[in-house]
Amino acid sequence: MWLKDKYYKVLARHVSEGCTVFRIALLPDCEVYRGHFPEEPVCPGAFNIQVVKECAMEVSGKALCIRTIKQCRLTAVVSPVTCTELDVAVSLSPVEDGLEVTARISGGERVYMEYKGLMTVI
Repeated sequence: MWLKDKYYKVLARHVSEGCTVFRIALLPDCEVYRGHFPEEPVCPGAFNIQVVKECAMEVSGKALCIRTIKQCRLTAVVSPVTCTELDVAVSLSPVEDGLEVTARISGGERVYMEYKGLMTVI
């Protein structure tokens, strides 16, 4: 299931020092927030990982599958109420088995998630 245009929308995209940064807006009317959690919506960690995967697919131009997550640090709670826009920075490095993906979700000075893993082409 694609989250783009249901859970978030891309506002801008730029490349800086080998890293592609997506500026995204969370869509607070998304159905997921009614159950996670009513009146105190938070972004599920699995959705943050899916956003990273979708951004990696946009950068690579290929359908990808998460093969291994080496590190996933959820360092702060993301809420569409308190942080309506986020930056998703994605770096891809080709390796023998696919792409090494390093990503960070942040807003201003706050880092919400750091991710490192291997994704393979489907």
